[in-house]
Amino acid sequence: MSQRLANSIALFEQAVRHIPGGVNSPVRAFRGVGGNPVFFKSASGAHLFDEDGNRYIDYVGAWGPMILGHKHPKVVAALHEQLDRGIAYGAPTALEVQLADKICEILPSIESVRLVNSGTEATMSALRLARGCTKRDKVVKFEGCYHGHVDSLLVKAGSGALTLGNPDSAGIPADTAAQTFVLPYNDLDAVEHLFSIHGHEIACLIVEPVAGNMNCVPPVPGFLQGLRDITARHGALLIFDEVMTGFRVGLSGAQGRYGITPDLTTLGKIIGGGLPVGAFGGRKDLMQQLAPLGPVYQAGTMSGNPLAVTAGLVLLEEISAPGFHAALEAKGKRLLEGLTTLAHEAGLPFVTTQVGGMFGLYFNENDRIETFAQVMQSNVARFRTFFHAMLERGVYLAPSAFEAGFICAAHGEADIAATLDAARAAFAASK
Repeated sequence: MSQRLANSIALFEQAVRHIPGGVNSPVRAFRGVGGNPVFFKSASGAHLFDEDGNRYIDYVGAWGPMILGHKHPKVVAALHEQLDRGIAYGAPTALEVQLADKICEILPSIESVRLVNSGTEATMSALRLARGCTKRDKVVKFEGCYHGHVDSLLVKAGSGALTLGNPDSAGIPADTAAQTFVLPYNDLDAVEHLFSIHGHEIACLIVEPVAGNMNCVPPVPGFLQGLRDITARHGALLIFDEVMTGFRVGLSGAQGRYGITPDLTTLGKIIGGGLPVGAFGGRKDLMQQLAPLGPVYQAGTMSGNPLAVTAGLVLLEEISAPGFHAALEAKGKRLLEGLTTLAHEAGLPFVTTQVGGMFGLYFNENDRIETFAQVMQSNVARFRTFFHAMLERGVYLAPSAFEAGFICAAHGEADIAATLDAARAAFAASK
């Protein structure tokens, strides 16, 4: 392995000299799976190419946005055209208006939208807006759901069902974490109980409608509708964090798939075609409370960057084609059915989850995965072995047992067959 990744190892040794941990986002450090991170040089379609010339079938897809595959020709052509016109203006463009119109057309719950630069900015701004509109301070999130490195959301559950959150990172004041309640995902009774006591204090509840940051955990029937009913009854806002699910689990996101209308929605990743971008939007009466119309301040010099907006417009147009998401989901289903069969033939406890183009892989004794507690029962050591066995055979999975995977339109039948061939040996190595 060391010789195969000689250039990546050398680059990592160089990186740690001036970059904390050698990476610019923690999961890239491979701490969850051990070993050295792979440094990539290029990508095309469903494939990544590292600095040593190795090719990989990619099931990370830049953590979601590469739904068309890497270097899609229409996206690349549009970016070249925009580069000739300019990179950034710090001023309004027609492209921003077009993207806002497109987002509002696809997601009916969004009547007005503000572009930002990342998913973290989107959730941070949505929370501020919710607090400003409701004149309340408390927020509710779910254990295992990640909404960016916002201070009030980077918290973990307290010791009791109704305790407020504890800081999950150094540098977060205890008073800030104490503004957040943390509940078990998919536990509607816990939500009902919390709101019966503290509903008058709660500004909003934020949720990944399909959890994608403790691996892929779908909502149980009735959970999302219950959240809608409870928040409405208590005058709190319901925020869907669709940074990961938006346009991936269906054209109209999780809210369209499950028929739920949130008050606010956060978006990212995909609406920039892989370039840095984010957005938050919702009911017009709420969004009009933002500066310059209202008292809730939010700003960003690079928001609506023309390159990101250009790529996003092309991508959204492509995935709006009839049957696009059905074909994506069917492809993912074939992959997961094949993996499950191979794992069970190898005598390994193994379960998968899938919603649209997102999927989860678990070495787990449970028949199904619905809660954070069940996720945490996964055999992480076995996943590490499987991950490296797949990597050696040219398949790139998320370097963590607690991250979702992604299928893209560029994955072909040959890619799926090659993945299953690699998995047969990897499962054998994981016993």
